[in-house]
Amino acid sequence: MVVFAALFMPAAALAEIRIPLPQPRPAAAPAPDGQDSKQASEHAPVTPETSSAPSACRLALTDAVAIAPSIPAITGPGACGGDDLVRLEAVVLPDRTRIPVKPAATLRCTMASAIADWIRTDMVPLAEGLGSRVSELDNFDSFECRGRNRVVGAKLSEHGRANALDVRAVKLSNGGAIALTDRSVPRQLREKVLNSVCARFTTVLGPGSDGYHEDHIHLDLAERRNGYRICHWEIYDPMPLVAPLLPAERPAEASLRETAEEKDKASEGLSERAAAPRAASQAAPAAAILIDVVPEPRKRPAAANAADKAARDSSRPLPSTSVPSTRLSAAKSVKRKRKRHTDLPPFLRALLN
Repeated sequence: MVVFAALFMPAAALAEIRIPLPQPRPAAAPAPDGQDSKQASEHAPVTPETSSAPSACRLALTDAVAIAPSIPAITGPGACGGDDLVRLEAVVLPDRTRIPVKPAATLRCTMASAIADWIRTDMVPLAEGLGSRVSELDNFDSFECRGRNRVVGAKLSEHGRANALDVRAVKLSNGGAIALTDRSVPRQLREKVLNSVCARFTTVLGPGSDGYHEDHIHLDLAERRNGYRICHWEIYDPMPLVAPLLPAERPAEASLRETAEEKDKASEGLSERAAAPRAASQAAPAAAILIDVVPEPRKRPAAANAADKAARDSSRPLPSTSVPSTRLSAAKSVKRKRKRHTDLPPFLRALLN
């Protein structure tokens, strides 16, 4: 009947009728039965996230030690970045003097604290021993998402984790500087800096380490198995102011030595003696060929001349009919020799007769 009445009632009468609605649910009411925790969290009011509590390093690194405001955590790309980061702007001394870090370094809090302690405890007394004060820390590089030594594809550097600092020099208030890799800086001074950084940092790389740290010193706090540490920094001696033009004089008691000219002559003599047999062996066939083509005239043997003379004497009439046996034997030998010449070519026979 109600439905039938609603169909045939005028629209104006329907507008005057108000349909009652359910009361709104109180905000503090418990979740209805059968509703999961996910739906309850969606209906809960949105509240701002509370920040995590500061680390122990952050609580210790106050303005009395360093000007190092906290910065948001860095995530990626890859494994780059980290949390609990600060921007180290200056190191504060006990007398409230500020030593600026130029440019400001992005570091982990632990690394920034180690740099501040190094400057305050080691470098300030070292500068005072030179009659000056530390005025600035030269920052060559801090956070940078890259591989070791900027080699593409290399293992991630500690710079990519904001856990390393490259230092070139510690500047002084008198206008000078302790350039850590400068050979003109006294060796004893550089050795003191070496001992101080190797005692505080787990990695120290300088000249002579790998060819990439010849003009600066790399410092980091990399954690390794069994507490392994690396300290590789060669302290080179200063270069001579004037290079020696001549070698030192030879001592009088030294043994004699050959000069360059004598050595050259000796080597030439050895080469000539070694080449003589070789030249003779090479020239022998050529000489044989020349003899066959154009034979040189040979002198008549003295025995042949004596035999000819004896033959001529034998042709003369002798006073007696008896002929010495010696002349006959000589004539026979001459005939034999002449008979031998008949076997030679005509031009050789002309030379020999």
